[in-house]
Amino acid sequence: MGSHVAEHLLKLGHQVVVLDDLSGGFSENVPEEALFVQGSILDRDLMRTLFHENHFDYVFHLAAYAAEGLSHFIKHFNYQNNLIGSVNLINAAVNFEVKRFIFTSSIAVYGAAQLPMTEDMVSAPEDSYGISKYAVEMELKATQEMFGLDYVIFRPHNVYGEKQNIGDKYRNVVGIFMNQILQGQPMTIFGDGQQTRAFSYIGDVAPIIARSADTDAARNQVFNVGADKPYSIKNLAEVVAGAMGAPVQIVNLPQRNEVLHAFSDHSKVESVFDYSPATDLEEGVGRMAAWVKAHGARQSRDFGEIEISKGLPPSWKTD
Repeated sequence: MGSHVAEHLLKLGHQVVVLDDLSGGFSENVPEEALFVQGSILDRDLMRTLFHENHFDYVFHLAAYAAEGLSHFIKHFNYQNNLIGSVNLINAAVNFEVKRFIFTSSIAVYGAAQLPMTEDMVSAPEDSYGISKYAVEMELKATQEMFGLDYVIFRPHNVYGEKQNIGDKYRNVVGIFMNQILQGQPMTIFGDGQQTRAFSYIGDVAPIIARSADTDAARNQVFNVGADKPYSIKNLAEVVAGAMGAPVQIVNLPQRNEVLHAFSDHSKVESVFDYSPATDLEEGVGRMAAWVKAHGARQSRDFGEIEISKGLPPSWKTD
């Protein structure tokens, strides 16, 4: 997502500095016109140096390890990367007088709420990932009231598309399915596949995030952003198989603890940004499939820092 947002910021005429530790991405995804710095938001000295040298007007914070289900089992890692790292950025933004802080949160903050999820609902996240995202949202609101740091918060959901890391077996189900197909494996689904999500093509999401720095009506607001129409995971598997030119081969794994149905209302972002998603699932998956087939499979790696093994899905267990 970060690489696409960077591309759109460059098209809008901004100078862009990209910071990434490459734990989940690849340097070739960074636009050539951007200045790339390899490093982590956990490095406070690096944060101070970057902010001092570059005099940033805007911060776009998209760094996170977005594995909702796995987050239950990696609590320290989750909060260190998704919450403490965010606080490091917020501190630097205040100290160096950034004009606006744009944060990508998640609809995971809603939990198993009434559907469709709307921005005025009371958040009740059910996993450690969603809790960390909501904590950053609350921190931004408190920081704005205390120090005047303006913000925009986006709650995207189930974003997929070109440049995604398909080798991460814990997140991004579209990429997981495509990677399995490339390796001649069946697609694996937790439970019966009747869980529903609204899968959002990156080309519909990234431009809105990029425009938020210069959109006055977005100041200090929260927006759901993404696709409107929910699909079951089983339906998604069928669409992915078709786009990859492969038979539909599915293996059902034991159900894991997750929100069964999650999709949101987008009337607020449509109003402020004159926005509506233009890419249907078949078209978006087709574009991603063409990119994936051109780049090939990626080896899935086990997460090396599991902190709680009790209740861990068998397919996630390491030797």
